[in-house]
Amino acid sequence: MKASENFKTALADAVFAKDFSKESKDLESCCNYIFGEVKKTGLCAFDNQEIFDMAVRYYTDDSIGQPQPFNCKVVVKEPAAADLFTSAPEVPQNIVVAKTAVIAPKAENKTLTLFDL
Repeated sequence: MKASENFKTALADAVFAKDFSKESKDLESCCNYIFGEVKKTGLCAFDNQEIFDMAVRYYTDDSIGQPQPFNCKVVVKEPAAADLFTSAPEVPQNIVVAKTAVIAPKAENKTLTLFDL
């Protein structure tokens, strides 16, 4: 699997450059590490930041060795653009919201001071 140019650019961040240039690490192994971490979670959708954090962890943690190659399919879906003319999805009306009442203790007839307010 080859990394995209956007991925390479993100990993070339000035702060991250020294970790990214390690001889023992490469982009293909980084992607395999990310696939392994995703598989461990059992989840199927991740935020861009979560994936980037996994890449940073791979490059900065020297205890991570060479991960096994993965044969998998990755689907990237861009978020839908905001549209001023499309309404938000309807929220079901059968949602029950629990309401609790707060009952104040019975006040005695006494003069309040500034500290009582």
